[in-house]
Amino acid sequence: MSGFEEGVLWVIGTILVLSALLTLVRIVRGPSVLDRVVASDVLVSIIVCVLAVEAAATDHSTTLPILISLSLVGFTGSVAVARFVARDRDVPMGPGQPPAGVDASGQVDMPGQAASGAAGAAGPSGAPGRGRSDEPGEDVRRGGAS
Repeated sequence: MSGFEEGVLWVIGTILVLSALLTLVRIVRGPSVLDRVVASDVLVSIIVCVLAVEAAATDHSTTLPILISLSLVGFTGSVAVARFVARDRDVPMGPGQPPAGVDASGQVDMPGQAASGAAGAAGPSGAPGRGRSDEPGEDVRRGGAS
């Protein structure tokens, strides 16, 4: 290896080590969990780059399966976190609005349960509203007698 190639490797190594240290600082300091997750994904990418530089410098391909595996793990981790964060932020809430799945009266809307078939049908307590009853003889799906 010539002196120029060694110099380039030292510069690349210095840049990668410095970027890894800065990424570790971001992982430790945060401030949010999302910042830490993104920084850990960047650290995985830096490790992939280090392994690729090592493979190129030594001219062998034994680290190729490790590179592919580590890249796939980093990618799937990023996608999983992105889906998790997107699910949490899907429903915008303003001041005074109930969370998703809760109506204005505080009742939790369960998936798979149909609302009242007749608007103003009396529930089991006689109060108008949900159209659900646990009493026998009433169809819960339609809100009326069976």
